[in-house]
Amino acid sequence: MGLADRLRAARGEEGPAAAHATAPSPDPASPATPASAEAAPESATAAPAPPGLARPTEPKPAASSPPLARRASAPREAQDAMRALKERTTESLYERLGTRLNDPSMSDEQLRQLVQQELTAVIEGENLAMTGAERRRFVEEVQADVLGLGPIEGLLADPSVTEVMVNAPDKVYIEHAGRIYHSDVRFRDEAHVRQIIDRIVGRMGRRIDESSPLVDARLDDGSRVNAIIPPLAFTGPTLTIRKFSHEALTIPDLIRLDSLTPEIAELLDACVKARLNVLISGGTGTGKTTLLNVVSSFIPGGERIISIEDAVELQLQQEHVVRLESRPPNIEGKGEVTIRDLVRNSLRMRPDRIIVGEVRGAEALDMLQAMNTGHDGSLSTIHANSPRDALARLETLVLMAGMELPLRAIREQIASSIDLIIQLARLRDGTRRIVAVTEVNGMEGQTITMQDVFLFNYGAGVDRDGRFLGHVLPTGVRPQFSDRFADLGIQLSPRVFGAEPPPPPPPPRTR
Repeated sequence: MGLADRLRAARGEEGPAAAHATAPSPDPASPATPASAEAAPESATAAPAPPGLARPTEPKPAASSPPLARRASAPREAQDAMRALKERTTESLYERLGTRLNDPSMSDEQLRQLVQQELTAVIEGENLAMTGAERRRFVEEVQADVLGLGPIEGLLADPSVTEVMVNAPDKVYIEHAGRIYHSDVRFRDEAHVRQIIDRIVGRMGRRIDESSPLVDARLDDGSRVNAIIPPLAFTGPTLTIRKFSHEALTIPDLIRLDSLTPEIAELLDACVKARLNVLISGGTGTGKTTLLNVVSSFIPGGERIISIEDAVELQLQQEHVVRLESRPPNIEGKGEVTIRDLVRNSLRMRPDRIIVGEVRGAEALDMLQAMNTGHDGSLSTIHANSPRDALARLETLVLMAGMELPLRAIREQIASSIDLIIQLARLRDGTRRIVAVTEVNGMEGQTITMQDVFLFNYGAGVDRDGRFLGHVLPTGVRPQFSDRFADLGIQLSPRVFGAEPPPPPPPPRTR
């Protein structure tokens, strides 16, 4: 059976030989099989949701099954035939195009048109019987392999997929609705994975090879990319892409997703307008950058904002914004510009607000000093599991600056700089939520004192789908910085801190 016959068989069509063949008569002894059973819709026999990396005992809502993570229903023979056709077509396309693929004088649109013309010629030379939909899909997949990101192009285009993880050519995982699933997408081999990695890294002017086997980069839409290759990656080239939404989330979006409550949103609005220094803490993938985007939207439009990041990810909505990005060393090991260098330089740029995408090194000392020298209202994020751990990690990062400061001096600097810590967590049900809002009060002896203003109610339990029923609730404590709100004329609703409004005065007595 030829390739064209196998493709027709996969679609359920009769080949030329089968058109003249006589169908065998059914065996009367065998039970009758209704035609509807053979042509049952896919939804009636849908495969269960892929377990991914979640425990099988965890209940999952049926709606959480990503369509791209389901195994294809086509026969394996047809899948292999189509894969072989793609590989042959791609190789033929590379031979026809040659060095024109790397011609710097051609724009992206010109290159795409050239590839489409050559691809059409290759398909016509194969003389394959394809429907219009199959032909369009085939062309898109081959174009993605030649010009785009290959097999994962469709995953990145799916808005429900938030992370793509390539562990091996046949082990591609995705994050959907906060949970991890195994995808049916696969690469040809390790060389194919390496080819896609080189294409991503090359667009950003970075390099990855044996002398520099790991790299951080970003895609055109701002998605964060990490790639690591042998000898550091023992299992082969590994690619991790964290996607970012094309449209920045807003406060109503986070409230709808149960990430925060209207009371916390009102408090954060007041804190930013009162120029409090806010530190957003959380683990990897808890939504720190997303929340930083939302909190930064409260900054008045007339202020000058300097944002400093390793890779530009923030989507600031204001007009008066200067965005700075660090730079790694070149191939000779020179030309590196660190976050600390940018923080120091930002102090000479007349900033009203300084936003550090993530503090992870010696720049912590310069950031704290900036907060203490008139640049209040600054925002930043840090990796930590609790507000107390966030302060401990700040101490460690300051010690990395090599200034040999006494521990008490560092803690006094932290206590006088940070006003509020927002703790984020990715819960067991896959949701990302604020679990604590903590005020930093000051020093008491050798200890930084703190008090929780909001805490997540874990005691509410979970529903049948394993989703937490609790919410972040006020503790009833009124923070000390609320006095600053009164001085600035910023009014908060009494319900923000859990206090009921005072009862109305009694009516006057009448004689």
